[in-house]
Amino acid sequence: MTLTEYVTHDALGLAALVARKEVTAEELAELAREAIEAVNPAIGAVVEHWPLADAGQAKVDGPLAGVPFLIKDLAIAMAGRRLELGSRLAAGLVAPDDSNLMQRLRAAGLVTLGRTATPEMAFSTATESVQQGQTRNPWDTQRSAGGSSGGAAAAVAAGIVPLAHATDAAGSIRVPASFTGLFGLKSTRGRVSNGPALDEVFAGLGVQGGLSRTVRDSAALLDAIHGTAAGEPYHTAAPARPFLAEVGRDPGRLRIGLMLAPWNDGAVSQVVTDATTDAARKLAGLGHHVELVRPDLGVSWDAFVHANAQIWCATLVNWIDAVAVQTGRRVDADTLEPATLAAYRYGQRVTGTAFAAALDVRNAVTRATAGWFAGTDIVMTPTMPDLPEPVGTYAAGAEQMDGLAWTARVFRHSPFTPAFNVAGLPAMSVPMATAPTGPHAGLPIGIQFGAGFGQEATLFRLAGQIEQAHPWAGRHPAVWAGRT
Repeated sequence: MTLTEYVTHDALGLAALVARKEVTAEELAELAREAIEAVNPAIGAVVEHWPLADAGQAKVDGPLAGVPFLIKDLAIAMAGRRLELGSRLAAGLVAPDDSNLMQRLRAAGLVTLGRTATPEMAFSTATESVQQGQTRNPWDTQRSAGGSSGGAAAAVAAGIVPLAHATDAAGSIRVPASFTGLFGLKSTRGRVSNGPALDEVFAGLGVQGGLSRTVRDSAALLDAIHGTAAGEPYHTAAPARPFLAEVGRDPGRLRIGLMLAPWNDGAVSQVVTDATTDAARKLAGLGHHVELVRPDLGVSWDAFVHANAQIWCATLVNWIDAVAVQTGRRVDADTLEPATLAAYRYGQRVTGTAFAAALDVRNAVTRATAGWFAGTDIVMTPTMPDLPEPVGTYAAGAEQMDGLAWTARVFRHSPFTPAFNVAGLPAMSVPMATAPTGPHAGLPIGIQFGAGFGQEATLFRLAGQIEQAHPWAGRHPAVWAGRT
């Protein structure tokens, strides 16, 4: 198999070739290494990759056996491998054991070859850090790949691997999926284990998942990793059928609520608005009922941002202090970036009473969003309000911000996504459009779809229908391993 052939297959396609002994896991790992060497210098997606000998240790009977895979440098532990969180504070830190998720990835037969970039502590929706550098969008290397799973997204979009691990606490799967033309689904709270070291990631806002070029790959990955471990704080019942079986099933005539303006009443670019309304017309053409809605968040936008800042920043304090103890480093401007240090100091001032009040806001949002689905099956929005910003511009002025102001910037950048994290609801970004003309022609535009608690099956059925009717597989970015 050549590299040009390798990039034409999704993860399930490669697994089928391995199962038929038409290619070996070692050969695929070598091709993934070639892809890293060919395109990673241009995009900065992979921060470390490992010897090919590891490919021979993969399970041969898992559903994704032999498929090259990458893990994000955050929220997942692989025994004996570095876990640096995109931070100088954690540089050189090595995980002693596999996390629950890593064990399931191994059991699925995935061959993990390296780590992808993340912004420091994942507290950003642009993947740029002092420790790991800038991750660039394969569609336009002068623009952001999004974050915080931007390294994973850039790697998949550029053809290095067909599928990669990602996390999402405020949009970190869906934001880079939108920017890089991928499919990305954030699962329901309690669907996938964060343990044992991490359980309540940002009080239940953070989830584990992946990014892929096809809907069926994301479904197969969720089939392989879903289910929580005993004693974890959140648990969602197993699906009635495998998620992969939902891809290709008729979703029926769905009632879709179309939301065009974000809860903060911020601006949405005309190109994104046009792409979203065009996507709505396509859905109507597939037989769905689409109508404009303005769903209630349950609290004001300012209260929403403030509560998230309290939860995020207070949680960061324990996380950062634990890393400092492990590495023996001081927490200061030499080890943390300005925004992270500001969030840390802000979190130190959050009282127990304030944290409890923030949880009350979380619960108010959870109850308000449940009402969205009384007469609607799906809430549809743009994933992002605008096209990707230029690399290096996201953190401008961070030195003058406190943790609340930084949180406000993160949420202003992606105002449509975090409500689904706070509510614990599943949501996905689908690459339904591209910028049509001008200097940004061809840049991907993702459309977000959210569903009720535990309703990933509905999302996978809809995504499969969209993918079949309006396929995106033939679109490739300027930086593409298949062009080498």
